[in-house]
Amino acid sequence: MHAKILFVEDEEPLRALLGDRLSSEGYAVEYASDGTKGLERTTSEAFDLIILDVMLPGMNGFDVCRGIRMAGVATPILMLTARGQIEDKVAGLKIGADDYVTKPFEARELMARIEALLRRAPTTLPRGAVYQFGPIRIDLLGTKVTLDGMKVNLSAREFQLLRYLVEHRGKTLSRDELLRQVWGYSADAYTRTVDVHIAGLRNKLRAGPEQSDLIQTVKGMGYKFAPYSSIPAIPGRGR
Repeated sequence: MHAKILFVEDEEPLRALLGDRLSSEGYAVEYASDGTKGLERTTSEAFDLIILDVMLPGMNGFDVCRGIRMAGVATPILMLTARGQIEDKVAGLKIGADDYVTKPFEARELMARIEALLRRAPTTLPRGAVYQFGPIRIDLLGTKVTLDGMKVNLSAREFQLLRYLVEHRGKTLSRDELLRQVWGYSADAYTRTVDVHIAGLRNKLRAGPEQSDLIQTVKGMGYKFAPYSSIPAIPGRGR
C-alpha cells in the first residue's frame, strides 16, 4: 500500500509541482491550503507523513505542528519554508517536527528526506491495532496514546520507539537494536539517544507508582516493555 501524504501548502504552483513529483514516485498525496484545514485533517485522519509549510494563512505552520502534537498525533512532520534562520529550524524541531527543509530546495534531497522519514515511521497496520495496558491506551493505526483518557503528547520518534517496545513486549531489546530499527542508525554509532527517549517515555506514561516499571532497564543489556500480566492487550486485537 502506498504511503499517504498530506501536503499543507497555500501556494498552488508549488502544490502542483511537488504533488506531481510525489505522485510520480508512487505516493498518495492529499492537500490542505491553509493551516486551519491542515490541523483539522491531521487530527481527524490517518496519514503516513505530513509536509507542512511554515508561512500559511489562518494558522502558521509552527502553530499547526504544535496543535498536531498536543492532539497526541505522532505522524512524522517535515516542515517546508523559505526561512533559513537557524532559530526557526530549532523552534520547529523543539515543538515536534521531525525534519526541516528550506526553500529553494533540490527535489532529490526532499525525496530522500521523505523516504528516510517513512522508513523510520510505523508501517500501515490493520484496523483494530489497539493495546490497553491499565490506564494506557495505544492506538497504532491512529498514532495516538491516552493515559486515563487524556491524550499523551508524543513526538513521532517517541511513538515509533513505544510501538517497537510494545510489539516486542517481554523481550529484552539492546540499544543497538533500537538504534537500527527505530532510528536507522548503525549499531556502532555512539549515542545516548535511546536512553533520553526512554526516559521521556517513562515520564509521559507514568500514571502512578504501580506504572513506574512499565519500561524496565535490563542492566548491561538494554530495555524491556514488561506490563503486568494482569494488564492484557484488548482481547482479539494486536498480537
